[in-house]
Amino acid sequence: MTLFLNNDDVKAVLTMEMTIEVLEEAYQQLARGEAACPPPLDIDVPGHEAGRDYRWGQMCGASRVSGYFAIRMKSDVRYEQHYEGVRTSEYYCVRPGRFCGLIFLTSTRSGEPLALINDGYLQHFRSGADSAIGSRYMAREESSVLGVLGSGGMARSHVEALRLVRPIRKVLVSSPTRAHREAFASEVRERYGLEVIVYGEPRPVYDCDILSACTDAALPVIRGEWLKEGTHVTSVGGSPDDETVRRITRSLRLGTATAPIGLPHHRVPDERLIYSAFPEGQGRRKRAHGIIAEDRAVYFEDLLAGRKKGRLSAADITYSERGNVQGAQFFSVGSRVYELARQRGLGRELPTEWFLQDIRN
Repeated sequence: MTLFLNNDDVKAVLTMEMTIEVLEEAYQQLARGEAACPPPLDIDVPGHEAGRDYRWGQMCGASRVSGYFAIRMKSDVRYEQHYEGVRTSEYYCVRPGRFCGLIFLTSTRSGEPLALINDGYLQHFRSGADSAIGSRYMAREESSVLGVLGSGGMARSHVEALRLVRPIRKVLVSSPTRAHREAFASEVRERYGLEVIVYGEPRPVYDCDILSACTDAALPVIRGEWLKEGTHVTSVGGSPDDETVRRITRSLRLGTATAPIGLPHHRVPDERLIYSAFPEGQGRRKRAHGIIAEDRAVYFEDLLAGRKKGRLSAADITYSERGNVQGAQFFSVGSRVYELARQRGLGRELPTEWFLQDIRN
């Protein structure tokens, strides 16, 4: 039987400690050539309503060690809006407040469809875990103050993840909406016993050891002119500005997607590959970014092999990013969720025969 797992099922079995563990192992498998994944792929199509466009997104990967393949699929109507003086990227499926993100997990041993998994809760965890892995290798060991730009689900997962790898005792958070930032602060205080200070504007948040951008802003939000020496920076929403990139001393990239067989020059660093059905001159025409501060970058595989070091001094401003290996996240975390849910009898069973046919493809 094939399992359907919703976000409540995922929440019942997934922990941040587990997420960090399986993601780091997946990145090590990629470095050893034991797993493969292409860059994420987006397809953009004009919408049928002014200012709203359609985007299909997919990320996939497989491991020969674990015996799993996964593809994460998203179906979004996207638009931009101005909110509290900030331009944000918004999206929905069918209607605002509803979203379609699914992970399809299969066995590489038999080809069997194993599970369909809602991706919402899992994707917040995998993003927070990435920042924790990067901070484990790049942030100063004594880092105790976390600055967060944003107060949504990603901000929450970052607090949970980063406190596992550094002795976080204080959180500084900036969010334009008072109710959101106050709710975030109350939750973090109650759940983790941390000191939390909230701000309506971002400048004070930069008085931190680790700065994490967790916003849906459509423009760069990390201001390089405000960064203190010794800060480690992560970003899962809201990119660094040019001054930030200029000031980065060392940048860690956790992985780069594998190249197609016989085409090594197609191992591109782009965060995603974008295809468009927009008429010429319309739509999103800019490539996704490649390696941040490429001339100062160190790669995870080089750290593991001892060929290079991460942070070189306490004064370094460091940065860490996942790279374009999201597909590895979903076969690793998705398979662990599936195994634990199966053990605990969670989810809804769907006849596997529904996914099979007797016509050869």
